[in-house]
Amino acid sequence: MAEPLDTWFRREILIHEASLMRFLGHAWPYRDEHADIRQEAYVRVYAAALQAVPSNPRAFLFAIARHIMADRRRRERVVSIQAAGDSDFSNDLVDEQTPERSLGARQELLRLTQAFDRLPAKCREVFWMRRVQDLSQREVAQQLGVSENTIEKQICRAARLLAQYIREFSSELPPLRHEQRPDVAAEENNEDLK
Repeated sequence: MAEPLDTWFRREILIHEASLMRFLGHAWPYRDEHADIRQEAYVRVYAAALQAVPSNPRAFLFAIARHIMADRRRRERVVSIQAAGDSDFSNDLVDEQTPERSLGARQELLRLTQAFDRLPAKCREVFWMRRVQDLSQREVAQQLGVSENTIEKQICRAARLLAQYIREFSSELPPLRHEQRPDVAAEENNEDLK
């Protein structure tokens, strides 16, 4: 007879609560949401286990937590627009595309491309499949004939190396002059008005 799901859940999932909370402490900046993310992860794991018990419960739990954080990040970026009757929005401020912003975006994309090209071949392939092609960790592992754990390690390595490479590229750039930095120019203009 199969083990009751509640027993499995206590034995395989709840024992990881302390490490999950440490992980959330490092990965999610809003401490007041850690318990909510943990609970949502528990609910999703339990619901999935009703269909099929995961073969690696700890990895599954942490993957669910990462997905929840990714969902929350996406929701943070979405701006709600509520129309107020027949208001004329034509006079609202619009974030204009200026030549400076366009150039900055192209330079940032170039730095990211250069950083991506510096990744080791296997690491680059895994990162591309997972983050650009949006394949699941399991799908990438199956296509490459490796374990999901290997995929997770390669993704972490790629993210760490990309961050390191981008920091290196940024430190190689010359600092902006005051007239190029809108924040400094605005402060200087405000001081002139005093």
